[in-house]
Amino acid sequence: MRLNRQNSGTRWRVRPDGPEKVSGALTYLTDMTAPGMLYGTVLRSPHPHAAIRTIRKDAALRADGVAAVLTCHDVPGLNRFGIARQDQPVFCEERVRYVGDAVAAVAAETRELAELALALIEVEYELLPVLDDPERSLAPEAPALHPEGNVLHEAAFADGDIEAAFAGCAHIVEETYRTPRQMHAYMETEGGLFVPEPDGRLTVYAPTQHGLMDRLQLSRILALPEERIRVVSSPIGGSFGGKDELNVQPYGALLALATGRPVKIHNSRRESVRSGLKRHPMVLRMKTGIGQDGRIAAHQVRITADTGPYATLGAEVLNFATEHVIGTYAFGAVDVASRSVFTNNGMSGEFRGFGGNQAIFALEGQMDRLAEAAGLDPWTFRELNLKPAADGTGPFGQPIAKTDGAERVWAALRDSRLWRERAAGAAGVGNDAGQPPNSLKPWLLTGIGAAMVMHGAGLGFGIPDPSGGRLTFRKDGRIEAAFGFEECGQGLIATLEQMMVERLGLAGSDVRIVIGDTDAVPNSGSSTASRATTMMWKSLELLREPFADLVLAAAGQAAGAGPELLRLGEGGVRWRSTGDMAVAYADLAATLAEPIVCEAAVHYPTSGTERVGAHYLYSHAAVAVKVEINRLTGRVRVLDQYHVVAAGPVMNPQGYLGQIEGGSSMALGYALLEEAVMEGGQYVTKNLDTYLVPTIADQSGAVEVLPIEDLPEGDEHGPRGIGEIGSIGLAPAIASAVKHAAGRWINRLPIDPALLQEAFPIRRLEAMNDEG
Repeated sequence: MRLNRQNSGTRWRVRPDGPEKVSGALTYLTDMTAPGMLYGTVLRSPHPHAAIRTIRKDAALRADGVAAVLTCHDVPGLNRFGIARQDQPVFCEERVRYVGDAVAAVAAETRELAELALALIEVEYELLPVLDDPERSLAPEAPALHPEGNVLHEAAFADGDIEAAFAGCAHIVEETYRTPRQMHAYMETEGGLFVPEPDGRLTVYAPTQHGLMDRLQLSRILALPEERIRVVSSPIGGSFGGKDELNVQPYGALLALATGRPVKIHNSRRESVRSGLKRHPMVLRMKTGIGQDGRIAAHQVRITADTGPYATLGAEVLNFATEHVIGTYAFGAVDVASRSVFTNNGMSGEFRGFGGNQAIFALEGQMDRLAEAAGLDPWTFRELNLKPAADGTGPFGQPIAKTDGAERVWAALRDSRLWRERAAGAAGVGNDAGQPPNSLKPWLLTGIGAAMVMHGAGLGFGIPDPSGGRLTFRKDGRIEAAFGFEECGQGLIATLEQMMVERLGLAGSDVRIVIGDTDAVPNSGSSTASRATTMMWKSLELLREPFADLVLAAAGQAAGAGPELLRLGEGGVRWRSTGDMAVAYADLAATLAEPIVCEAAVHYPTSGTERVGAHYLYSHAAVAVKVEINRLTGRVRVLDQYHVVAAGPVMNPQGYLGQIEGGSSMALGYALLEEAVMEGGQYVTKNLDTYLVPTIADQSGAVEVLPIEDLPEGDEHGPRGIGEIGSIGLAPAIASAVKHAAGRWINRLPIDPALLQEAFPIRRLEAMNDEG
């Protein structure tokens, strides 16, 4: 059933944090101030690659209102950070490797004085050769950016005799796909407030996707026990992966401890662009062959990712892309080799979809080309080559949780109105591109395309992926759900509240959600990898019965009845037989000497394999779009979207729809508009005035979402997160629709209007003459 307000009935609820957000009343962490607060700023390298000869900070220290000027010599602990690999310097010592590298930091009475002090810090650089392209970094004469060389990580997978398989193919398609450096473009740029407490502890108010991981990293840098650091990390004004790594936290923390005063740092947009993470640009070369029967016999892929100057999660992103360029198809032989390369370009890192967006864009483009070579409808071709559900293996042949999601989303999309419309055109109703011409505006073409998405959730085998949660019946009669996840804007609080209401039988007013405070929450792991919904659901599964037993036992004593006669309900414990109130929660709490507490610890499901990063749980989606191409401008406009998503039961209809629509909007920018252009290691795109993101005008077409909620019999893993899957399939679907409308293959993103203008030089003139 189509997901919308009407079909969701009473499950369509106002999210708890919604009114404050839409009214602008919500105080984000970067809105906070404190008495006696200083302002922090960071001096960053203007050069993409240079040796540091000297740093002189005396003049800055003498400047009015300056409380501290810090460099690498002022870091008491590890002068490095990074979730997976600690290779990014807090402050550079001898060399800078990109234009955002930090060299020094200042705390001053005002933001303006801090900026003036930065200008007084004298840094003598010796310029070094700039490696602004992975191929240049891989050249034998290239200087090494790190002691281990310029390759961060390599991954490979092979199965079968690839050369023999190609030798037997009837058709072989070769293509190179290029994907752009995309900004997260969150509304709230990186920032925070850092407060030294009277008891010697440090409180960090800074938005992040994993407060406990931030605390661990800060403890290394500050040489402080973790217990002496408190990280408050929610709410977040958007992240999409961009705030999973540390950003301003080391500088704010160091300055606060050095001055003994609260320090606030909040990046300008320009500073955010220069120093922040971006989606990895990738080049994906594919060679794929099919036999006479249309089945894929051989699939060879080479991936090169530009990871920028430091590791961040570049290795993990590459592993994910390596897995997803194989996807959910059955190949006779596979040969994938990939590498992630250090350069002097901007920082690449975690981004919604985690390497799957690049991989699926290329893979689905390849499927369309192969279908054409085989003379088959692209959907028929995919169906022919889909790995059967009974296979029970993932891309690397690893055991996975049984899923028929791919088959079901495929079938649903084939039945959709958009695909029926395309089929009607292909049957001869329309023009040469399969669509009826617009007689009033002959310069407009329309086309319909589609794509298939497979997405692995969780961190994958071999990577610690623990989680858990805690339920507490408090003295005020509220039932508190505490999780270590963060509210990044994705609706986690609303989903958790809805789970509590529906799974425990409570009212929303009975529940208090506690997240985003390392002093108050258990370790639930990171709010990433589409894992939070599954982990919250699993934790509540484990907690529900023991927690209810303890509350009902206490209620039985208060009501003078056996607990088997009672159940949890709205507002209090109720009689199981009639539903009437037995004892209100507030009255029950007054009888308790101590709160009732239950805690659960779980681990995200992993595959029985030895391959690091291989996934066990997969979700599937199919996306169809209708686009309009203006022959005169080359601009593409999306008119209609249809998403089918197989990710298990819908926990929060409003949040589910919002995630698919929001992911689709982000993908619209990825497909048609967004690229953070760099030249010579410098950002050409320095701010949002030259970086176009979709507006509501671009997102004007219909977006229909059909969830497939059934899981295979015996599946005990519950709902899968859908925070990423909606952002993946739109770009290849648009590229497919452009080919359908204009007959032009697209092999790079964003789709350049000039490319489509070139496709119609004669028709353009005809159209203009008709107008004149």
